[in-house]
Amino acid sequence: MFKDTASWVTAQSRSVVDLVHPNTSNLHPLIPVGAAAAVTMGLGYYLTSKTINPNAVTYNGVTYSGNVRPLVDPLKQSRVLKDSSRVSAVLKDENLQTYLFEDARTLYQGVRRGARHSNNGPMVGKRVKQADGSIPYVWHSYNEIIERSNNVSVAFRVLGIPTGNDVNIGIYSKNRPEWIITELATYNFSNVIVPIYETLGSEASVFILNQADIQIVVCDDNSKALGLLKFKSQCHNLKTLVVMEDISEGLKAAAVEHDVQVMTFEALEELGKTASGRPEHVPPKPEDLATICYTSGTTGTPKGVMLTHGNIVACAVCMDLFKHSALTSSDSMISFLPLAHMLERLIESVCFCVGARVGFYRGDIRLLAEDIKELRPTVVPVVPRVLNRLYDKVMSEVNKSTIKKLLFDLAIAYKSREMSNFVVRNDGFFDNLVFKKIREGMGGRVRLMFTGSAPISANVLTFVRAAMGCVVVEGYGQTECVAACTVSMEGDSLAGHVGMVIPSCRIKLVDVAELGYFSKNDAGEVCVKGPTVFRGYYKNPEMTAETMDEDGWLHTGDIARWTPEGTLKIVDRKKHIFKLAQGEYVAPEKIESIYVRSRFVAQSFVYGESLKTCLIAVVVPDSEVLIPVAEKELGLTGTIEELCRNPQIKKLVLDDMLAVGKAAGLFSFEQVRDIHLSPEMFSVENDLLTPTLKSKRPKLKNHFGEQLASMYSRLD
Repeated sequence: MFKDTASWVTAQSRSVVDLVHPNTSNLHPLIPVGAAAAVTMGLGYYLTSKTINPNAVTYNGVTYSGNVRPLVDPLKQSRVLKDSSRVSAVLKDENLQTYLFEDARTLYQGVRRGARHSNNGPMVGKRVKQADGSIPYVWHSYNEIIERSNNVSVAFRVLGIPTGNDVNIGIYSKNRPEWIITELATYNFSNVIVPIYETLGSEASVFILNQADIQIVVCDDNSKALGLLKFKSQCHNLKTLVVMEDISEGLKAAAVEHDVQVMTFEALEELGKTASGRPEHVPPKPEDLATICYTSGTTGTPKGVMLTHGNIVACAVCMDLFKHSALTSSDSMISFLPLAHMLERLIESVCFCVGARVGFYRGDIRLLAEDIKELRPTVVPVVPRVLNRLYDKVMSEVNKSTIKKLLFDLAIAYKSREMSNFVVRNDGFFDNLVFKKIREGMGGRVRLMFTGSAPISANVLTFVRAAMGCVVVEGYGQTECVAACTVSMEGDSLAGHVGMVIPSCRIKLVDVAELGYFSKNDAGEVCVKGPTVFRGYYKNPEMTAETMDEDGWLHTGDIARWTPEGTLKIVDRKKHIFKLAQGEYVAPEKIESIYVRSRFVAQSFVYGESLKTCLIAVVVPDSEVLIPVAEKELGLTGTIEELCRNPQIKKLVLDDMLAVGKAAGLFSFEQVRDIHLSPEMFSVENDLLTPTLKSKRPKLKNHFGEQLASMYSRLD
């Protein structure tokens, strides 16, 4: 649900970890050893047997005594329909709840609803340096942003941009208030906004500009505008570039050379503000397109996912599942995940519907920690890698001491017991003793966290829920169904699944016989239907037909199982499967998701050929783990590049991978026979990952072609 470059995410995760505790040696307010031992031994039984919040609710004989009331029976979270598809148990009949707000069925209506509910309170903010050296958040009200968007939309008309739902406006920017102003201005006259990923690359950007017939692009800085001008000869429709900062002399000269109009965002606003005529808005209808969200696939050119206002508002219904932590006008959200991704835009859209405020980070991920501490958000969308890195840092400190480990394990066990009863709190004994600094590092006010976009392990998710003491939900979905089609119920502490079906869609699992998954066994490919499902791929009916069948079911390519509780568990991937020489089908992404559990593996690319009998892999080791282990266990020192060339290190990594694979139940033919260690991370910059961090398998094959051939030659 909720996924830019590998280096961006790595920097992001480090930034958040440093925020949570810059000095990991003080990660816990550790009490003296004697006192810790007393706490561990003396309070263990008492604390793990005491029921804290007797606000009991009973479903089918099972009593949950927490302070968060389960929305539905936790053991029956979905309901099976006659065609074997499932809907949320929240629904009382088969009709899908399409709208979260009766008075906001489009994003145009949503922000105006938010203005009313907030009494024109603060809507968006960014940090601005003051004369005294401080950098507080400076806020813009709802009415101010709406008025500025009005001016920009009028300016678009002055510049010759037509009204209508077949007109696309590009935006190429990091998260900031002008992004939202541009988006809302687009909706005023039923235009469509088309985000361009910062890391898509020139080839993909040119493709998007041409396919979407984009005449105007709003950029945040000179470098992005200059980057587009370099390819003006290939982009015949591009006429105007708007830049959110002062225009450099270089950009002015390039604009003249390529006959493109360039202006500042301030000038754009002034152009609309002083226009002689101000036409009446042409607001969009729910069935009108809101955005074309291009996703860079693992092969081929980008695909333009067409999403309507109705699609996005319908997906926002998933927020209606949060009865105890629903967003209100008093909430504040930190915005740092790219707005070009639908997860971020979906959550912000809900914030704007209820009158909440959104604070933007400064665009530098290295400063994110300071931005969060200043904002003190109550709502935080986050990607799993951030949480994984936080957990690893915590555990590396905890494992240095037996007493620390005992205390930490006791705290997790106690919190897990509380959470299993739907107790969500951060004011208990262990909350203050063990986890307080982690919460304070996130501002101390977080009450709702979202995670998704990639798998997260059960132990990490349990740790985050225990440490933060707030509602932490995980979801699953694709851009083709906006962002989410499942989300976990607030207070549900059972990890290892991606939640129940949201109220505005149905899910069915269809047979994938070649991989041994059958719907009769509650397993198969995830298919989604309902008002959240996209209209199709822009100007690509062939690919639309491959993804969506005649009955309107979106085929995701992901394979899942229904859990006994009625939630969805993603277990495999249908795409990128191939046969080995002896006829076995192999799903490399599934194997990669297992090998990443190895302590030494940061990334892997599992490869096989139909004429070969075994698998091989390229592995990027985790240098922070490998370097100290190599010195301690093998007496080897050196840079990560030097270690990657050492046969002893290769054996160390391969042995651990095979052990992890065996423990996870991989068949012998699914285990790799040889590996090549690469010190360079796969990233969007080196064109080995998509902007959503999926492996570009053909690119990886070409990039490591020599190494792959060498490994197979040794195995023949």
